[in-house]
Amino acid sequence: MEPRFNFFASPLAAKIVKHLNSAVKATEAAGLAPEIPNLVLLRASQINGCGFCTDMHYKDAVHAGEDPVRLNMVAAWHEATVFTDAERAALALTEEGTRIADARTGVDDDVWESARKQFSDAELAGLISVIAVINAYNRLNVLAGTPAGSYQPGQFA
Repeated sequence: MEPRFNFFASPLAAKIVKHLNSAVKATEAAGLAPEIPNLVLLRASQINGCGFCTDMHYKDAVHAGEDPVRLNMVAAWHEATVFTDAERAALALTEEGTRIADARTGVDDDVWESARKQFSDAELAGLISVIAVINAYNRLNVLAGTPAGSYQPGQFA
């Protein structure tokens, strides 16, 4: 499968991606447990149907030591027993922040309060930012038709 648009070959796109990568780097200062961003990146990518990002974030999480069983359960996290309260709050916020147009009020107050109980202000800033940035990446890759399946961990290091 060929991409509709090779985002990686465009000098302007490279500048845009560089700035998105800077935003991702800044979220590392939030102090989130490493499992949280891994789960968030995977879940938003699944919801948005971004095969490239789903492939990448699954493989990166496994490479970082995450349990593949837990990653396989991300799509059905509501019923899964393998996630902590903090992880569940992050996944709920990810779903509502990704499906923002599906809710009359955006993010439900109960979902927000659950996240608020689990995370500090810095962690919430990082979590919200990770959700926003992965949604941007998902849209870039879906719009460009970036093929999935060949990503190798560390490919963009």
